[in-house]
Amino acid sequence: METKVITGDIEKIKADAVIINCFDGGESLSDAAAVIDKALDGAITQLISLGEIKGKQGEITFIHSLGKLPSAQVVVLGLGKRSELDKDRIRSSVAAALRQLRQKGAKEIGTIALGMGINGISAEDSAQAIAEGSLLGLYSFRKHITKKPDYPDINQLTLVEPDAGHLTALTDGCEKGKIIAEAANLTRDMVNESSNYLTPADMAKVAKELAESNGLKINIFDREQMRELGMGALLGVSQGSDQPPKFIVLRYKGNDDTERLDVALVGKGITFDSGGISLKPADGMGEMKGDMAGGATVMAVIKAVSRLRLKTNIIAVIPATENMPGGHSFKPGDILNAMNGKTIEIITTDAEGRLILADALAYTKTFDVGCIIDIATLTGACHVALGDVCTGVFGNNQELINKVIAAGRETGELMWQMPMFDQYKELNKSDVADIKNSGGRWGGAITAAKFLEEFVGGTPWVHLDIAGTSDTEKEQGYVVKGGTGVPVRTLIALIAGMAK
Repeated sequence: METKVITGDIEKIKADAVIINCFDGGESLSDAAAVIDKALDGAITQLISLGEIKGKQGEITFIHSLGKLPSAQVVVLGLGKRSELDKDRIRSSVAAALRQLRQKGAKEIGTIALGMGINGISAEDSAQAIAEGSLLGLYSFRKHITKKPDYPDINQLTLVEPDAGHLTALTDGCEKGKIIAEAANLTRDMVNESSNYLTPADMAKVAKELAESNGLKINIFDREQMRELGMGALLGVSQGSDQPPKFIVLRYKGNDDTERLDVALVGKGITFDSGGISLKPADGMGEMKGDMAGGATVMAVIKAVSRLRLKTNIIAVIPATENMPGGHSFKPGDILNAMNGKTIEIITTDAEGRLILADALAYTKTFDVGCIIDIATLTGACHVALGDVCTGVFGNNQELINKVIAAGRETGELMWQMPMFDQYKELNKSDVADIKNSGGRWGGAITAAKFLEEFVGGTPWVHLDIAGTSDTEKEQGYVVKGGTGVPVRTLIALIAGMAK
């Protein structure tokens, strides 16, 4: 779908539908809505007086213009209470409206700059939220479906603004929103992809294409190079699979004033997790094709950062492998040696994500880096604790944690800080090695995070456990069934804020 911004009057636009809004509480119509209401002989105000339009959040009303406007339909979006309007509400409302318009066969849609000038929402903010909501809300993954879709795609969304003075800001916001939404949708594509089409080698291929098209530096290490680097934890996980592991490093240099890295992003890249020798139950195992969501996230983020040309230096590190059972698989009771020299006792081979992240985190420590953020579908325990609403946030630096949570609040990707008391570290102690890879059932998300902490030293670090938020079974707002793209937009917002 193409998104564009033009100068003009919404009531004069010829389209299959135009979108305006109203608020809860019977407030007067906006200038654009009032003009359209007049052209419709007061149809909107009549529906308000009859209680059919209340302006509640999520309310969508379709009115046929019957030739009274160049556009065939008018969509009135309820945005809830004016005092509570924010960018995320705009994103969600636009997404829901466009999905319904797609079902009605609409091809070309016009909209006003929803929310502009309200509660500090700038012209750029409004356009960005509209672009994000439209591209995220209309996303679908149909790569392997041969049947034609029930509803054709919307071809164009046009943001119409009468004041030419806002045109530049709206255009910039629309382009920014498009870049961010496309990044999130890249992660969705990878999470939704079947594991036989997204092996570690396939992830490396995607990374190479990203590097070539976005001016990124890339290194892809094979098994022998990992062995030379001492990545025994990653190699241990990979040895049961016929698919060779890949260790992917992408680098973006947007600040020529320094060689220092501002942020290192580390993403878990288990392209399929059977549990290994500690085999998972068959029920739901197919969902483990998405166990590389963290790796997909950091690839998408560095792509967006490069396209936004942010003045920052970042690195994205993705340890990619399958975790499979077999005659060569690592086993409970084995001892693995991580890159930083720590020895790890294997309690369960189904706690493999923290093992590959251990070597990836140790690798990032070879750089001069300001902070490290790792992203992983790490524990079912975090999913149990927070459901699919919040991403679990763990870390060793409260200032960085606060920034991550604030960025999540801005983007609508909710985060919740979890405790990291030293008492949890005791659960990871081993009798035969430096550390064991499972602290047991209780506090499982926390003991996993405490395991990772062993490999970051004193570098400011945040761990995001997205086990519950990386995909969803329900459609709501701009979130559609399948991969969600969380927390791509949060990390882009965080890095953009730090770059300023």
